[in-house]
Order: sequence, then C-alpha cells, then structure tokens
Amino acid sequence: VLVLGVGNILFSDEAIGVRTVEHLQQCASLPGNVELMDGGTLGGWLLDEILSTRRMLVFDCCDFKEKPGTLKVLQKSDVKIWSSTKISPHQTGFNDLLASAAILGYELEDLAVVGIQPELLDDYGGSLSPLIRSRLDEAVELGAKFLEEWGVKLTPRPAGTKAAPLSFSVLE
Repeated sequence: VLVLGVGNILFSDEAIGVRTVEHLQQCASLPGNVELMDGGTLGGWLLDEILSTRRMLVFDCCDFKEKPGTLKVLQKSDVKIWSSTKISPHQTGFNDLLASAAILGYELEDLAVVGIQPELLDDYGGSLSPLIRSRLDEAVELGAKFLEEWGVKLTPRPAGTKAAPLSFSVLE
C-alpha cells in the first residue's frame, strides 16, 4: 500500500496533499507493508512507485468547483485517467501518471483519492490557509477508512512522540 501526498508546498493550499501525509505520520504508526510518501511535485518520477504498489491512497488539492475546504473522496472508477485539464502540454498531472501505467499494462487493484478544494493558491511561500489547515484531521480520517478496508491497521502514536519527517525538516 502506498499513501501518497502530492502538491507544491510553496503555493499555500496546493500543499494540502503533502501536509496531510505528514500529519498522518505524526498521528499514527503504520505497518511495514505501507509506505508513506511525500510525492511533492515529482510528476513522472512517481511512475515507478505506482507500478510497484497494488493499492494507493492519494491526498491532493483538487479543483472540484466547490466552496473552499470541501473534502471529497474519489474512488478508482471516479478517477478519469484519460481526461484532464491542462493549460500547457508541459504540465504532468496525476491522471497522466495513471494513464502511463495503463499504457504499460498496469492497473491498480484499489485507488482512493482524498481531495480538498483549496482556498488560497497564490501565496508563494505561504503556509496552508487556516480553513484548509483545519481540515487536516478530517482528511486523515477519510483516508484511514480506506486503509482499514484494505486491512491496514493504524496505531495511534503515543502522546509526546514525534516521527521523523518524510522530507527535509527545514521544509516543515
């Protein structure tokens, strides 16, 4: 099982995927068959990770055309890998990675995406907006439901303990 947080931590609420995976890591311990990953903006570099997992839970900032803070869960059939909106052909989206995997003949057994509608995207270098930060616990809870369905047991991390960061600590 791969639990992947994607997004650009330099653009305020665009970082929600990465920050949610970091939050999950601080809240709970996971068994050895689960990898937590800060996928950041790695794009095509994530293809090997996708090809080496059977089940994937993704946290990401999504434009649902809803009010800011809206959380939605997309399951395997909801994720349209052959369609995405692009401004430029130079952009690689998550759909493109899933489409590349499909072209290579690979399909995930299970896929769930916990997405959140951003409030603020144009604060370069800024942190999550307070509204989006307030949704971290709920996003983790939604993701935990899928992990439990897949047989993954979350163990609450004892109070006062801190897990090693997924990325460089300076990025926190």
